[in-house]
Amino acid sequence: MGGSSKDDDSATDSDDFNGDLPESSSGLFQEGEKVLAYHGPRIYEAKVQKAELRKSEWRYFVHYLGWNKNWDEWVGKDRLMKNTEENVLKQQALDKKQGADKNPKSARAGHTKPKASTDAKLEKEDSRNTGTKGKKRKSDVEVEKEDDGQVGKPVKIQIPLTLKKLLVDDWESITQQDKLVKLPRSPNVDTIISKYVEYNSLKDGSHGMTTDQSQEIMNGLLCYFNKVLPVILLYKKERQQYIEAVVGDVSPSATYGAEHLLRLFVKLPDLLGKIKLEEDTLIHLKQKLNDFLKFMQRNQSTFFLSMYDGSKASEECGKEEDN
Repeated sequence: MGGSSKDDDSATDSDDFNGDLPESSSGLFQEGEKVLAYHGPRIYEAKVQKAELRKSEWRYFVHYLGWNKNWDEWVGKDRLMKNTEENVLKQQALDKKQGADKNPKSARAGHTKPKASTDAKLEKEDSRNTGTKGKKRKSDVEVEKEDDGQVGKPVKIQIPLTLKKLLVDDWESITQQDKLVKLPRSPNVDTIISKYVEYNSLKDGSHGMTTDQSQEIMNGLLCYFNKVLPVILLYKKERQQYIEAVVGDVSPSATYGAEHLLRLFVKLPDLLGKIKLEEDTLIHLKQKLNDFLKFMQRNQSTFFLSMYDGSKASEECGKEEDN
C-alpha cells in the first residue's frame, strides 16, 4: 500500500482557480513524499502516491500511513503540509485541542473521506478517463451519487424496545423526579466500548468487516460521544454536574456510562445524515451500530443503573441558576 518512489522536481503551487495555468511545471509535493494531511478535524501522516495537474490545479493522491487503502483519496494542496518539525508540533497541538482522545486515529473513524465539490468533480473526471469504455466503475457511481447531493437523510438505527423504555425512564428520572446519574459511572463508556470490541473480535464474520474496520467505527462512536455530550446530550439539570465532574484531562467517556451513551443513539441518525457516506460504508455502519445496541441490551443489567441519585438534582439546578 506504499506510494510510488519516483521523484519530481519541487516547485510552488498556484492558488489560482480561474483557469490560468500555474507558473510552475510541477507540484509543491512530490510522488513518494511523506507529508502531513488534514482529514476532518485532525492532521495525519500520509504519503503522496500520485501528483497530477488537472485544470490548472495540482491534485495529490495520498495514502494515510497506518490506515487501510480504502481511505486513500485525491486532495488539493490546501489539505497538505510539509512534514517538518514545525508542522509536526502543529499536528500535536491540534490533537491536544481536539480533546482527551488517547487514540488520534479515532477522529477519522466517524467520518467518511470528506470531498469538496471540486474534489468530487475531479475524481469523477479521473474515473471517466481511466475506466473501461462503455462501463461505469463503482467509484463513478459513488461520486455521482455524492454530486447529486445525497446528504441530509437521517440514517435509520433500530433501538430495541427495552432500551427505548430505558430512555423514557431516564427522561422521567431527570426531568420529573429531580434525580441524577451518580458520577463517575462504572462501567463507563470507555469500558463498555472496549468490552464490545473484545466481544466482537471473538465473533465469526463480524458482518463481513475486518477487526480494524470495526475498531474504527467504535473509535468514531467514542469520539462523537466526547464531542457532543456537553452540547446536545445533557438535560439542563445535569449541566452543573458536568462542569464539576469533567475537569482537567478527564474525558466524558471516562466519566459517564450507558445512560448517556444510549442518548447518543437518539441523535446519531440526524448527525450521520449530514455526512456524505458511500453505500457500502453506510450499510456496514448501520450493521455495526445496531449490533452494538443489541450488545448493550444483552448486558442491560450490568451496564445501566437500576436507580438514579435523587439527592442532588435540585441542588445542581439551583447552582446553575445562581451562576
